[in-house]
Amino acid sequence: TRARQDGERWALALQRAQREALEREATRGAEQARQQELIRDMKERLLELLREKDALWQKTEGINTPMTSLATHSAGLCTRCRKDFRLLSRRYSCRLCQGKVCHTCSVDVSKQGRCCLLCYQQGHSQAT
Repeated sequence: TRARQDGERWALALQRAQREALEREATRGAEQARQQELIRDMKERLLELLREKDALWQKTEGINTPMTSLATHSAGLCTRCRKDFRLLSRRYSCRLCQGKVCHTCSVDVSKQGRCCLLCYQQGHSQAT
């Protein structure tokens, strides 16, 4: 009788463990499905953002920039936006055209220095 009671206890414990394992498997499957849906949504959003970026980039490539003149070089104005260079607006020299541009109108090209948006866009469109 003692062995029989032990066997029944072990059988109940085994059934409980199997039931818990099935429940864990079900919740894991639901969580995995939720994560896959989240990943799919994130990929779709990333594609939308890339399309928006490309559209904006194409728009900016079509913008004509005013020609730089000697007056703007000596006057302390940004050659692109005509912003005054002061204490808080730093002046950068384009490494390609030598124009003086503000931080907003320049692009950091890593160790090569900074260049104006126009030169950067022309260099990028020639590379593609």
